[in-house]
Amino acid sequence: MRTKIIEKAKHSAFWRWLLNQAHPSMVPFNRQHRFEIREFSDHHLKVRLPYRKSNMNHIRGLHACALATVSEFATGFLLLSRLDAGKYRLIMQRLEMDYHFQGKMDAFAEFHAPDDWLADAITRPLQSSEAVVVPCIVKVHDEKGNHLTTGKVFWQVKNWSAVRTKA
Repeated sequence: MRTKIIEKAKHSAFWRWLLNQAHPSMVPFNRQHRFEIREFSDHHLKVRLPYRKSNMNHIRGLHACALATVSEFATGFLLLSRLDAGKYRLIMQRLEMDYHFQGKMDAFAEFHAPDDWLADAITRPLQSSEAVVVPCIVKVHDEKGNHLTTGKVFWQVKNWSAVRTKA
């Protein structure tokens, strides 16, 4: 069911709206941020981080943690939509953020994962290794195009058959 909605959301504004209604219940930790998937394809995801009180810091700028969380969400969501969740487990290993400019309006996280990158970084290495750690670069810009952050999210991808803990 979830896979059908995700595939349809890539081509339809209605299904993208439906996905935006559903994903906060799939990832309840992110609910307060009210992320909105704006653009979605096989290779690209753009997520809006709204400029609202729950995403602000004490000086009314976008909070560093909200910016980091939207970076994690954008990379993880696109990777999960591309990889077979029944075959691969995805866990964030590390997150590095560089903050360039203070956000005072809606911000947009964009992540790109072309087929050749996915094959070179994940699928081919997993043929000879039980796990890989893949760095995903995500940039966040505000509505005016100011570059707010560059995130480097390191995801560990592993075949479920190699997982040694109980699910």
